[in-house]
Amino acid sequence: METYTRHRAAVLGSPVGHSLSPDLHRAAHAALGLTGWSYGRFEVDEAGIKEFLESLGPEWAGLSLTMPLKRAVIPLLDEVSECAASVEAVNTVLLHPDGRRTGDNTDVPGMVAALREHGVRRVETATVLGAGATASSALAALRTVCAGEVTAYVRGAARAAQMRDWSERLGTAVRTAPWDRAAEGLRADLVVATTPHGATNELAVAVPSVPGVLFDVLYDPWPTALAAAWQRAGGAVVGGLDLLVHQAVGQVELFTGCRAAPLGAMRAAGERARARAAGGPVPETAGHDDETKAEER
Repeated sequence: METYTRHRAAVLGSPVGHSLSPDLHRAAHAALGLTGWSYGRFEVDEAGIKEFLESLGPEWAGLSLTMPLKRAVIPLLDEVSECAASVEAVNTVLLHPDGRRTGDNTDVPGMVAALREHGVRRVETATVLGAGATASSALAALRTVCAGEVTAYVRGAARAAQMRDWSERLGTAVRTAPWDRAAEGLRADLVVATTPHGATNELAVAVPSVPGVLFDVLYDPWPTALAAAWQRAGGAVVGGLDLLVHQAVGQVELFTGCRAAPLGAMRAAGERARARAAGGPVPETAGHDDETKAEER
């Protein structure tokens, strides 16, 4: 297979040390025979993103972004996709040969794909926990998944107004409610938890006796207290690794130009990396560990 001249990519964020993206992308490169490609990991915050972008050479093809950069990067780009603009969140930056920087969002299609993989194609009611950049992507994904009203549980009037603004822009019927009533939202057919680690721990004791589907976007540590309680109650759980893999599939295809990223190889690499991070047994499919040290720019 052809080795592209624009052969470097990386994940940026702060903190970013826990990211499994290098494992996923490197596994994809290996499976696709892209021997000239590399994928690193760089600690970059909002104050440093402009300088980082300006330091990149012509060998760079793209960047994966995690928090807090998904919105901070938008003013630094020449163009953003319709999807990314609609949710005000860019998790993918493409670096073009002519020097242009364009932004895209693979979180939205990644969420839809992760849900479909678990058999969730249509629900009548849905809850979103949180109001950050991932919550806006969840609202966009729910346009094609939820037939009825979505309720978003948030902290504060400003975040409630922000969610209502997104709902109008996306054409998704959203009702907002205060966070102290979030336990009520666990009775929905689908609950999407988009909050940081620990924020939903208090809800673990409120899981219904007959729960629907929980989509918890976190993967480190896993399971979250809410996900563990949900599974004990017999509910279906879609995890953050599912989302990470599916959104990474879209990134690999955009960065490399390959038509079909190797989903199975990427998932296996993610599972091995998560097991290593947790100090547990590595799945039997594990081979030689990928190098995890990010290269210098």
